[in-house]
Amino acid sequence: MDAFYYLVFGGLAAVVAAMELSKTSRDRVATSSPFNAFKNNYLLVYSLMMAGDWLQGPYVYYLYSQYGFDKGDIGRLFIAGFGSSMLFGTIVGSLADKRGRKRACVTYCITYILSCITKHSPEYKVLMVGRILGGISTSLLFSAFESWLVAEHNKRGFDPQWLSVTFAKAIFLGNGLIAIVSGLFANLLADNLGFGPVAPFDAAACCLAIGMAIILSSWSENYGDPSDSKDLITQFKGAAAAIASDEKIALLGAIQSLFEGSMYTFVFLWTPALSPNDEDIPHGFIFATFMVSSMLGSSIASRLMARGTLKVESYMQIVFAISAFTLLLPIISNFLVAPSTAKGGSISFGSCIQLLGFCVFEACVGIFWPSIMKMRSQYIPEEARSTIMNFFRIPLNIFVCIVLYNVNAFPITIMFGMCSIFLFMASVLQRRLMVVAESHKSKPQDWTGLKERDDEAESLNI
Repeated sequence: MDAFYYLVFGGLAAVVAAMELSKTSRDRVATSSPFNAFKNNYLLVYSLMMAGDWLQGPYVYYLYSQYGFDKGDIGRLFIAGFGSSMLFGTIVGSLADKRGRKRACVTYCITYILSCITKHSPEYKVLMVGRILGGISTSLLFSAFESWLVAEHNKRGFDPQWLSVTFAKAIFLGNGLIAIVSGLFANLLADNLGFGPVAPFDAAACCLAIGMAIILSSWSENYGDPSDSKDLITQFKGAAAAIASDEKIALLGAIQSLFEGSMYTFVFLWTPALSPNDEDIPHGFIFATFMVSSMLGSSIASRLMARGTLKVESYMQIVFAISAFTLLLPIISNFLVAPSTAKGGSISFGSCIQLLGFCVFEACVGIFWPSIMKMRSQYIPEEARSTIMNFFRIPLNIFVCIVLYNVNAFPITIMFGMCSIFLFMASVLQRRLMVVAESHKSKPQDWTGLKERDDEAESLNI
């Protein structure tokens, strides 16, 4: 079966390379030199930030187990990370809008570096503090950087269509190439060079420190609503009102929560799905294959978004439907192929079918990230962007915490079936979002004008 892994990985890598090399002028967006300099600076920083995140991933669980903690203790540490992201994420998002997105990005670097430092301690309480800091960092990673990019892009007067170029490249690099390189480098440090499982965390801290230095030296500050008269509660109410009053924003938040909740559940389930009888599978190699699949998806997304006539809202319906089918494969394969009961050995034929489906799902993930970023840039009001984006993560984190707490309570097929239903619901909601967006096209929402009219009404005591 080793030949099967190399065939899948090599085939996907060849397709990605062919797609990137075969891009024509129709697949590329004509941009300017100032924009390219701005884009490359952001991509460098974003790649370093993602390297700081990806370097830690392969060895978090292993490090905790080496310190002598059992599955229950480790599960509580993971729940603490998602829980802190849920509890503190909206607060740090609001502070980013009010106090500055650049400051929030620097805060991400500092909190994540501190989280990495805690990994040197075998004390459970210290590790718990590290997980809480990591949860806060995750909220900032997935809100502050995108908010800074959109605001700075618009402030410099670049073409709004060019945002899709930056989004696609960021996912191609940060969630694809950087993930693969980081996984291999972490393995080199921890195993080949014998520095142990804490070494990747030290490397992550170095990447974050370098990225922070670039941010401090080359980024300008931007804000959401810089009004000093608005406290956090007022910002929360404003963000909640924006979600409640605009169906497009509410739909976007529901779609994001459904897809990302299914995606994070998949992260926990793919290993037992492919090795139900403790088969000997190359986890690192399969992870790298998934990342190549994600790169393929981001490459496809860049081509799709380069075509002005093709709307993101339209093709994402198909992407969600395909992803829903791929997570049904563990159920389908159990019906079509008799599951093996022999312990150990190599991957089974049914698991090979699932692996191919999982690669397609990861390609859908690669399409999802730049596409959801594009839709967020269109529909989320600038003055509360980080706050609203972290509001979206609240149901996501609740869902993941519930799954982690009950991961052993249900069969894997039930969990995959649940994720498939969620993804189908995302496809239906995406259809609704397209219809609503089309109906409002002739009357675009002018958030600036609304704010000015509200201020005028307030001054007249209306």
